[in-house]
Amino acid sequence: MTLRKIVQIDESKCNGCGLCIPNCAEGALEVIDGKAKLVKDIYCDGLGACLGHCPMDAITIIERDADEFDEEAVEVRMKNAEQKEEVKFINNPSGDAKRAFAQMHATGGGCPGSRMRVINKKESKDERKVKIESKLSQWPVQLKLVSASAPYFYNADLLITADCVPFAYANYHNDFLKDRAVVVGCPKLDDIEYYTKKLEEIIIVNDLESITVLRMEVPCCGGMSMAAKRARDNSGINIPIKVVTISIEGEILGKEYI
Repeated sequence: MTLRKIVQIDESKCNGCGLCIPNCAEGALEVIDGKAKLVKDIYCDGLGACLGHCPMDAITIIERDADEFDEEAVEVRMKNAEQKEEVKFINNPSGDAKRAFAQMHATGGGCPGSRMRVINKKESKDERKVKIESKLSQWPVQLKLVSASAPYFYNADLLITADCVPFAYANYHNDFLKDRAVVVGCPKLDDIEYYTKKLEEIIIVNDLESITVLRMEVPCCGGMSMAAKRARDNSGINIPIKVVTISIEGEILGKEYI
């Protein structure tokens, strides 16, 4: 066991509505005896994608001794869940089983951030071949590689970008990167605590003008805005953080300040 962040559910507040269940990408939560429960520590990655979906505010992220998150165990669990739905459908191809089966296979099962999808886009008849100039004004860009005291961060408008965003959002350079210092990362693949500490250093030493977080719509990408918020709060510097959510199809789904 190791000291790490993990979900905690206050059963005195939980009403068993189950809204948190589909928003846990790893399937770590179940409603048991009318209350949402964490099935096993190894299924929870501690990113908290389920937090914003509890109307009773019964879910928090705490730090305690827990078994390490096991991604392989999660994959096995999700695969078993898919097989159970197939059996239900075969035995009774109607009602809830049919809907669950259809939903499972429409998304591919497993973590929303890694499910397979084919994106079919219609090419515009008016589309012209336009060369877009890069607006990148620094190097490196990976959050793990940049120095918190790099001169390009001082008095900068900081753009924190989930690394899938530039692939999904076609006009990333002109709409977001232009005139901003940028750091790039993936909270699913890297250490969220490291991100938090590095961002905290950047905020403390650079007198930033603004912070914008660009994230994808998948739940695990919420770790990017979570790291930025924790870093800002830990720094003691009151600077608003604008969060922009991008869809897999490349559209802006929403903007909010945290």
